[in-house]
Order: sequence, then C-alpha cells, then structure tokens
Amino acid sequence: MSTAMNFSTKSFTPRPPDKGAFPLDHFGECSAFKERFMECLRHSGYESAACRQRAMAYLECRMDRRTVFSKKVVLFSSFELRQLMANEPLEKLGFKDLINEKSEEKPEKS
Repeated sequence: MSTAMNFSTKSFTPRPPDKGAFPLDHFGECSAFKERFMECLRHSGYESAACRQRAMAYLECRMDRRTVFSKKVVLFSSFELRQLMANEPLEKLGFKDLINEKSEEKPEKS
C-alpha cells in the first residue's frame, strides 16, 4: 500500500505561504530597527506592548525596502525586485491606535 503512494504520477509543487512568511534581511537593511526593538524588549522585561512604536518602525522598514532576487532559468538568469515584506496597511497589522496618535500629534496647516 505504501509503494503505491511513493510511485504516483502526480508531482507536488511547493509554493510559499500567502501571508506570515517573508524573505530574510540578508543585507541587514533593517537591522538598526530590529536592534532598537530588541533593546526595547530587553529593557521592558520582554513586554512587547511597551515596544509597539519600534515594532511598527521595523515593519515599515521591511515594507519600504526592496531586495534583488535571482531567478535561474534553463539558459539564463533573470533578476527581479521583491520587498522584504509585502505592503500591508498598518491598521491590519494591529497598529491602528498608534497611527491615530501620530495623526493627532501633527498640527493642521491653516
């Protein structure tokens, strides 16, 4: 019975998940933001709620940065730009209250 499963004619093609995974920051483009966030966590006793501003800044950095990926095709290589993280509204990432605070701090021009 197990041999029939091993020799099936269908092939499995893996694909990346839609959300929840993003490329590693191999070039350290956002490492300064990450370090500030980690330092905040250490100082707050690993209470993540105290470091939400820094977490938001780190995610914004990842969404703003683009990275070059190489695609190897049979005869040639091609390059494409991909973001370190897909653009998502910060409200969907749980930062709606912080965005409202930012907009209240900015004085309106008259």
